[in-house]
Amino acid sequence: MVNIIDVARQAGVSKTTVSRVINNYPHISPDKRRQVLEAMEQLGFVPNPSARKLRGQVTTTIAVIVPKIVNPFFAYLVDAIEQEGYRQGYQTLICQTNEHKSKELAYLDLLKNKQADGIIMAAIENDWADIEPYTAFGPIVLCNEYVNQSDVPTIRVDQHEGTYAAIRHLIERGHRKIMYCTGGLFNDYGKDKDRNQAYQRALEEAGITINPNWILVDRHTIEDGKKVMELILEMSDRPTAVFTGSDEIASGLMMAARKAGLHIPNDLAIIGFDDQPIAEVLSPSLTTIRQPISLMGKQAVDMLIQLMDQQPLSALLCKLPVELVIREST
Repeated sequence: MVNIIDVARQAGVSKTTVSRVINNYPHISPDKRRQVLEAMEQLGFVPNPSARKLRGQVTTTIAVIVPKIVNPFFAYLVDAIEQEGYRQGYQTLICQTNEHKSKELAYLDLLKNKQADGIIMAAIENDWADIEPYTAFGPIVLCNEYVNQSDVPTIRVDQHEGTYAAIRHLIERGHRKIMYCTGGLFNDYGKDKDRNQAYQRALEEAGITINPNWILVDRHTIEDGKKVMELILEMSDRPTAVFTGSDEIASGLMMAARKAGLHIPNDLAIIGFDDQPIAEVLSPSLTTIRQPISLMGKQAVDMLIQLMDQQPLSALLCKLPVELVIREST
């Protein structure tokens, strides 16, 4: 029986291109569409979408796994992935783990059950050793994540560059008492490693001694930011500036600082990370590190489709630049 792979081979295109022609997706060149239609006619191939899906020949579906869709960073990332996926002929299935390992593994079964062609993981809860076996059923691309293996297709931003630029900015504004507030741990692994090393490097270059009392970890939300401000108010030796690992933490910190009667940035300078829309509308507006979220999502989809089409990648790691956006909070 003739299948989609036979058509792709006859037409000299990928099976993804054949699928896009069959499903009448836009953005297919006239030449490729003609090649596919001619190959289908020559081989006598008549597409039956229901039967093809049951046989697992093609799904034209990608899945994106995120920890919490309500987090603005992941919401914007998913939006970019969905739009680029649709432009290239793919539907996007959104999977939320709520940071549960079992849910993550259940969503990875989408590959095994042929319900998705490939998966983009914007966060991982399990060890890579538990995730890697699923790549036998389809490609997996990490987006904004880290693993110890160097052979995992990954899209991420330069966390070291972003954190270093933020701390240097505060130092250049005259601050020497700089609190470091991040979502991960103060360790030597992954995203946290890059940020931690950048923080230490910037302080060491300026001759500033690190104060362990000013290093706070496992902070993620607006509520966490408010609690950070409570801790600062209780300190006899307070920092004059705070680097936060996200705009959400920074937002909560700013709200609590104003409530406590502090002036930003005179009493406390605050810098965020992400450049979410809220950064510009806060009062005062938030200085932050802009991550190219839309580009990150687009690159992740491009990399995944290349792998699904069995095309060689020019590089397994794509590291995107970040930008310091200076506003009123510093």
